[in-house]
Amino acid sequence: MEPSPSLDWLLARPIAHRALHDAAAGRIENMPASVDAAVARDYAIEVDVQLTADGEVVVFHDDTLERLTLGTGWVKDHTLHQLRQVAFRQTPERVMTLTDLLERVAGRVPLLIELKSRFDGATQVAANTCTRLAGYRGPVALMSFDPDLVAAVRHMAPHLPRGFTMEQHYEDPEWDFLDHETKFAWAHLRHAPHTRPHFLAHYVREIDSPVVAMARAVSGTPVLAWTVRTADDRQSARRHADQIIFEGFIP
Repeated sequence: MEPSPSLDWLLARPIAHRALHDAAAGRIENMPASVDAAVARDYAIEVDVQLTADGEVVVFHDDTLERLTLGTGWVKDHTLHQLRQVAFRQTPERVMTLTDLLERVAGRVPLLIELKSRFDGATQVAANTCTRLAGYRGPVALMSFDPDLVAAVRHMAPHLPRGFTMEQHYEDPEWDFLDHETKFAWAHLRHAPHTRPHFLAHYVREIDSPVVAMARAVSGTPVLAWTVRTADDRQSARRHADQIIFEGFIP
């Protein structure tokens, strides 16, 4: 049986969603200034990573460039060099690689890294991320909405804490590509024999899930609530989770 790592460090402090961003203050999500702000307040940091066309791991949430930058098209279709040339709308900063992020944080606060997926069975983002984390000595955990990526982390780097990011109903239109059976399987952790997640990160508006309650009570699985933005969110998280992934306020 695989030993479960201690996750006290992951639960010890609130986790800043996409770092401590505040566009009005010039701090954009997943960018250096937001990372620095989170470190200064001693918050843990959640970020998103995905692959470039040449296999680099970059810190960026959206599949495409339009929302945050003056560029266009899919992140995956650009090389790192091309992405470095893309200007952001509200900051002079440029996209970070995972290596840039690790050097910037340098173990001072915990990192929670979400592996973005194309849900096509490809696991290279997990492999490349694990490779770049090999020499990192700070506290770090990986998570994903994609069970294939969580299972890949389990096999490639079993020592790294891994989590499954989930919802109870998957009703948002972004999940329309999933059939009912897959939604049910993911919401009920049917993949657990293969993924063996050390923790769960659950959508806060649906966190009263009986699956979450059972995982906490029976297995002692820690639960993170995402994304906590309101007083109601905080109240739900206090009842059903062990720590929050937050944005839009200072806990």
